Amino acid sequence: MTTHKRDYYEVLGLGREASEEDLKKAFRRLALEYHPDRNKKEGASERFKEVSEAYQVLTDPSKRSQYDRFGHVDLGRNGGGFNGFEGFGGFGDIFDAFFGGFGSRTRTSAVRGADLQMQLTVSFEDAVFGAEKEMQLERTEICAQCVGSRSEPGAEPSACSNCKGSGEVRRSHQSVFGQFVQVGACGTCRGEGRIITKPCTRCRGTGRERRSRRLAITIPAGIESGAQLRLSGEGEPGANMGGPGDLYVSVLVKAHPILLRQGNDIVLRQPVNIAQAALGHRVMVPTIDGETELTISPGTQSGDVLRLKGQGVPHLRNPRQRGDQLVYVAVQVPRALTEEQHRLMEELAATMDGDVDDPSSDDRGWFGRLKDTLGSNE
Repeated sequence: MTTHKRDYYEVLGLGREASEEDLKKAFRRLALEYHPDRNKKEGASERFKEVSEAYQVLTDPSKRSQYDRFGHVDLGRNGGGFNGFEGFGGFGDIFDAFFGGFGSRTRTSAVRGADLQMQLTVSFEDAVFGAEKEMQLERTEICAQCVGSRSEPGAEPSACSNCKGSGEVRRSHQSVFGQFVQVGACGTCRGEGRIITKPCTRCRGTGRERRSRRLAITIPAGIESGAQLRLSGEGEPGANMGGPGDLYVSVLVKAHPILLRQGNDIVLRQPVNIAQAALGHRVMVPTIDGETELTISPGTQSGDVLRLKGQGVPHLRNPRQRGDQLVYVAVQVPRALTEEQHRLMEELAATMDGDVDDPSSDDRGWFGRLKDTLGSNE
C-alpha cells in the first residue's frame, strides 16, 4: 500500500523559492522541536523523520531539481527511498548542515552503533503464556541538550581554518614521474570540517551522555530458556551520527517447583498409593492452567503415562496450538504399615498368591518401555 507523502516545501513551511539558508533555518527549528529525545509526544518521531527527509532532498541540487519537476519519485540510492537515519550517505550529513555545514559534506563516515546484550529472568508461567515485562537499561545516548551536535544550543561551530571547512587537506608531491596530489582527512578537525568553539555543557562536547531507560519487553508465549529477543535500534548510538545498534535480550526461564517442560509438553510426576492404583481413583492434579481432575483407571501401573490434551505449552509460531500435559503415575509402596494394615495386606496377598504377570510379557509397564528404549542385547 502506497503512503501519501506531503509536499516537502509544505513540510518545512517554505515556498518553492526558498534559499539554502531558508531551508537550514527551517530544519534547525523543526528538528529541535520534534527530535525524539526532546519531544515525547506521539507522532513526534515520524514528524522528525519527515522533516529530515524533506531537508535532505531539498538541499541536494540534483534531487531538488528532480523533485520540482516530477514530485515524489524514488530519490534514494540503489533504488531505495528515504531510510530514516541511515539514508543519503548517513544522518550525519543533515547535522553538518543543521549545525553550520560549510558547503562540503563531512569526510568522516557514519559508523553503526554497538549492539548491547542483557539477560531477563522470567517465571515458568510467563514463558508459557507470554507477558509484558519492563527492564532497566543504562546506555549511552545522544545528548538531549545539544542533540548530538556537541555545541551549546544556539552556538555555531566554526569552519576549520586548516581545511577551510572541507574536511580534507591536499598535499602535492613532486617526483620524476610528475606531480602527485595526496588527499587526506584534515588532522585539525579530524575530517569534520568544523571546530566546536563552545562545547555543550551537559555532555562536555562529546555529543553523548549516559542515561537510564525503562524498556517494555514483549515475552512471546512458548519461549524457551536461552532464546534471544532482538530490539532493533535500542543499542548504542553510532559514531558520527551513524544508526544505533540493537539490543539482544537473553531470556532465562525459572524452574517450576513440580512441572517440567519437555518441548511443547509439560511433564508431571503424580504419586498414588497401591489401593488407588489397584481400585482406580479420581485425583486433582496441578496443571499450568490450574487444577484439573484426572481419572486413575483400575490396575494402573507405576510408570504409566496419562495424557491431558491441550494443557501444555503453546507453539511459539502458532500460540493457538498447545502441547499436552503428560502425567507419569508413580505407585508408592508404604515403607511402614499399622498392625491393621499389615493384617489386611497379608489377607490380600494370600488371595493373590501367584497372580503376577510374566516379566517377559510386561509390554505395558515401565520395564517393557525400558526394553524398547534400550533395544535387545542379544
